[in-house]
Amino acid sequence: MTVNIRQLTTASADFDTEFQRLQHWSAETDHAIEERVASILDDVRLRGDAAVLEYTQRFDGLAAESVAALEISRIDLQDALSAITTQQRAALEAAAERVRDYHQRQLEACGRSWSYRDHDGTLLGQKVTPLDRVGIYVPGGKAAYPSSVLMSAVPAKVAGVGEIIMVVPTPQGERNAMVLAAAFIAGVDRVFTLGGAQAVAALAYGTATVPAVDKITGPGNAYVASAKRRVFGKVGIDMIAGPSEILVLADGSTPADWVAMDLFSQAEHDELAQSILLCPDVAYIAQVKASIDRLIDGMPRRDVIRASLEGRGALIHTRSMEEACAISNRIAPEHLEVSSKDPHRWEPLLKHAGAIFLGAFTSESLGDYCAGPNHVLPTSGTCRFSSPLGVYDFQKRSSLIEVSEAGAQKLGVIAAELAYGEGLQAHAQAAEMRLKR
Repeated sequence: MTVNIRQLTTASADFDTEFQRLQHWSAETDHAIEERVASILDDVRLRGDAAVLEYTQRFDGLAAESVAALEISRIDLQDALSAITTQQRAALEAAAERVRDYHQRQLEACGRSWSYRDHDGTLLGQKVTPLDRVGIYVPGGKAAYPSSVLMSAVPAKVAGVGEIIMVVPTPQGERNAMVLAAAFIAGVDRVFTLGGAQAVAALAYGTATVPAVDKITGPGNAYVASAKRRVFGKVGIDMIAGPSEILVLADGSTPADWVAMDLFSQAEHDELAQSILLCPDVAYIAQVKASIDRLIDGMPRRDVIRASLEGRGALIHTRSMEEACAISNRIAPEHLEVSSKDPHRWEPLLKHAGAIFLGAFTSESLGDYCAGPNHVLPTSGTCRFSSPLGVYDFQKRSSLIEVSEAGAQKLGVIAAELAYGEGLQAHAQAAEMRLKR
């Protein structure tokens, strides 16, 4: 069946107009959702467990006598690990090990304290310490995401976080064994079958049963995104995630079916997901379009894929690969595949992307599950100033300053001069009192 995906060319006079229309997506949450979320947050902050229990019963259909009854024990998590197939367990453990190894290297590269002394003996440095307690939100409902458990919990564990609290919605009480098994493998400390804005509120404010955390990570629906935005400041958050995105830069050397399926891999997430191909070979673009039309009917989520491709997807003919790289930087995609014979030729030209996948054999799906780097990535152009979730998200930094007596003689004069210039006499005199007369 034909998919009416948008086809553009940079040689067209109206390309910029069409390109801006393609990029447009509002991250603003519906006003009614914002009001509802604000009401839920206030209610949980005031009534605690009672409000959490009420909303969980209403929205997830879970009949429980207390929030404590919604906690899953470590024994239950271990039982879930025993219940999944040998192949599933092996896949989870292999993925966890690769994610752990990658983030351990990240810790060694940027997550250590350091200090030095200058010529007058003054000590300056940075002290890196892990967060005491974090909350990870794992989506549930329409689908289950054990990979999301690994991507949040493993780097938190590597960073040295003291306690990891996981919340996951289980509508009608249906628990996913792989999600719970992943929590056990990743070392999650406590798990509650809670979801939505009420789960975010419980983590942010704390209740009699759910402990308050220092930071909340993990994706969710519009209600979860709105709640995270509203509790930011009370707690830290990782990011506000928008619809999933993939951008493929292709030189025409990769089998067209591979690229078509890579575009499908993001389009199948939801109707607002975005899949774009940039390529200087017009004949190859036609091959990819033919593959899309031929393969889509075999996809179980074909209706979602079609809606995504027709609503926000595009096949864009560029004048060159260099121009394709420049357009990629304007888009700043979540996932960027460089599907060419010589991907390292183009990688230096690419500045803005959540994750860059180099070469024809590096499908985005490998990064989602088991390559090692984190799959929690900035979206909606925020790659221009944001980074993937990592060890650094579960740490904080304190400056270390120990000024020697000799150092105080030099720095005191400088500080006093600047302080007087700002009209802050106490600042100036505090520095001057330490000067030798």
